[in-house]
Amino acid sequence: MSINWFPGHMHKAQKEIRQLVPEVDLVIEVLDARLPYSSQNPLLQKLRGQKPCIKLLNKSDLADPDLNQKWIEALQQDKTIKAYAVNTSDTGLVRQIPQWCLQWFPERETNKKPIQVMIMGVPNVGKSTLINIMADRTIAKTGNEAAVTKMQQRIKLPGNVILHDTPGVLWPRFDNQNSAFRLAVTGGIKDNIVAAEDKAFFLAEYVMHAYHKLIEQRYDIQQIPQDPYDLLVKIGQKRGALKAGGRVDLTRISSLFINEFREGRVGRITLETPEMMEQELIDVDRKLAAKAAKKAARKEQHKGRQ
Repeated sequence: MSINWFPGHMHKAQKEIRQLVPEVDLVIEVLDARLPYSSQNPLLQKLRGQKPCIKLLNKSDLADPDLNQKWIEALQQDKTIKAYAVNTSDTGLVRQIPQWCLQWFPERETNKKPIQVMIMGVPNVGKSTLINIMADRTIAKTGNEAAVTKMQQRIKLPGNVILHDTPGVLWPRFDNQNSAFRLAVTGGIKDNIVAAEDKAFFLAEYVMHAYHKLIEQRYDIQQIPQDPYDLLVKIGQKRGALKAGGRVDLTRISSLFINEFREGRVGRITLETPEMMEQELIDVDRKLAAKAAKKAARKEQHKGRQ
């Protein structure tokens, strides 16, 4: 199964972001710490050029602590980027964000010219909750569903920062289907777009190798099976997610497994590493090049027939 989801309002949001980037001093991109690459928007890299950028690895309390640090180091290879691990439970840390903006423009403390900052992130990454903590009042609408923020708004923050909020924007297309599935697993893509079983299979296949000890502990399984289907069946049996006749209800156990992962009950899990993403990008480039070559060959063939 492949995922392609790009509703109409996303085009409008992208247009707004394109118009806003030239007017701001700095961009904050909120990422999901469990998938720091897949929750980035590649459009932003093109649009901001050398403009400073703060990358917030939100939900870092749900992610693998070692990989939080690894990702911060990987992102900061780009000198125009500063990366920080944050989570909405640590409100004191979140309130420091305006100060982190000021560090890029220390002269603004004396000349009092406000720092214009755009904040963006994929749907359901926790951007609105972070804004409400920074502003110390409820401004942005929050919700556990993809694409809650629909309109752009301007918010005055402490530290002489004017924050421009933008609607959550997803990738224009998913060349990397693994990234699409990771977003679906964490709720960045609406749940009705991808079946619970497909998400659970993808997650099971990854965690049974990368985090097998957490799975053993959480679901009291002595030996992890080699097949994701068998793992879900085993978890279903342990949890009593059974249909009449004692068969495992795969839809029910898939939803339960996904929800427990999202809530951090399975443990602190990160779905991608910098090394994995390097390899996946090479694979994607190869596939795209093969696709382009095929298209060019068809064009030539068509010309030859005329």
